[in-house]
Amino acid sequence: MNLFKRFIYYIIGVFFGSLVVYFIWKGKDVSFDYGMDARTLKTIRTKKIIYSKNAETLMKQMSVDSMAIQNILRNGDVDFGESNQHKKPCAEYSIHGKHKEQKVKLWIIRCDTLATIDLITTYK
Repeated sequence: MNLFKRFIYYIIGVFFGSLVVYFIWKGKDVSFDYGMDARTLKTIRTKKIIYSKNAETLMKQMSVDSMAIQNILRNGDVDFGESNQHKKPCAEYSIHGKHKEQKVKLWIIRCDTLATIDLITTYK
């Protein structure tokens, strides 16, 4: 069998294999969170989220609702320079995102079962 026929068989196999994988994963909620930001945000989203009294007051003042917070936790960036991810017993994270054309920073304390949004600020 020459090289050209082998290449054609390879392409056909990759095509059918890709179709099988697509149909297997089509109905499942699969995510590939391999980056540090993505893994950190995913672990925060999977925990029960509560708001401190200070954060609730700031949310009302800045007209930020829980859906905006969820959007920031899905699309935001974790600032590991400001964060204290090795703090025991609960790690602390600084997350930056956007809401209605304003930049919002969340300070989140992540424990084993809870994620507390402690502070919400805007910045330029």
